[in-house]
Amino acid sequence: MGAGHAHRLYRHGHSPVHALPPHTKLAAVFAFVVVVVSTPREAVWAFGLYAVLLGAVAYVARVPAGFLLKRLLIEVPFVAFAVLLPFVAQGERVEFAGLSLSVSGLWGAWNVLAKGTLGVAASVLLASTTELRELLLGLQRLKLPPLLVQIMSFMIRYGDVITDELRRMRIARESRGFEARGVRHWGVLAKTAGALFIRSYERGERVHLAMVSRGYAGSMPVIDEVTASRAQWSYALTLPVCALLVCLLGWFL
Repeated sequence: MGAGHAHRLYRHGHSPVHALPPHTKLAAVFAFVVVVVSTPREAVWAFGLYAVLLGAVAYVARVPAGFLLKRLLIEVPFVAFAVLLPFVAQGERVEFAGLSLSVSGLWGAWNVLAKGTLGVAASVLLASTTELRELLLGLQRLKLPPLLVQIMSFMIRYGDVITDELRRMRIARESRGFEARGVRHWGVLAKTAGALFIRSYERGERVHLAMVSRGYAGSMPVIDEVTASRAQWSYALTLPVCALLVCLLGWFL
């Protein structure tokens, strides 16, 4: 059910956050994201407090700011989308530095940036303090459909296998003097992608036959059963509970 190695998003540590059972962290992050999304966009100060809460979690988990910020770059496409909103949205407009910007677009851009960044940061913290195998066990403990857990398990296990296959193909090309320098080389890269698909499909067939020969009948055995005490649940839910208080203040103030 798990991979035999840690993902590069994971940062090994022995903090209280690392020690929490995975399903408690999954529930806490999900609840935190729901609370953040439910916060009115006009409560700008509330998002600042959410960032402080995440900063406190990162401090307790001993996750460096540089480690966290580097992995936040994954949201760059969403940032690009948010930047375009003030220019394409309709409604009342304001002038700034010679540009005509939509007021609703500005609020929409802020909404996407603030909530998206906080959600990604919470997810990165979860991945930084929880191994992939533990995440799968946590999802299983939270009663996610077993088929979905199996699909994610296979994706994690064989994603690196396919990546390694692609690396070997790249080394083979370069050893024969090939370097992709322009459009005329796209055909070779397309053939590489096709060959990678065929190899991956064939390997998947072999793996499935191997699993069936060992008794696989559509479900994976549960190797470890993770449990959490009431104290651990209380500790994990501190983040979403504090965020909920901030959200309520944002609606009523």
